[in-house]
Amino acid sequence: MEMETTNQPVQAENPMKEWLVNYVGQKLQPQDGGVTIEMIVEAMAQEFPEFLLEVAKENWIRGYQQALYDIDNNELTKNEQETAESS
Repeated sequence: MEMETTNQPVQAENPMKEWLVNYVGQKLQPQDGGVTIEMIVEAMAQEFPEFLLEVAKENWIRGYQQALYDIDNNELTKNEQETAESS
């Protein structure tokens, strides 16, 4: 499955995507008829902002956890290199 970018039309390849694409298409009525990720986010922000807030919180937490992991991993690698150099 190929991921769409924000400005490419979304392919309605399952029942939920079909419903969402149709809903956003009816709501925003794009001139070319194509619904993009950007349009879906815009509609969700208007209609269901608490959902997007939870997604943003989860992304922030995961990003923060990844940063902490990267720092720990970097420190471990640095310590291993210093030990190898001093041997």
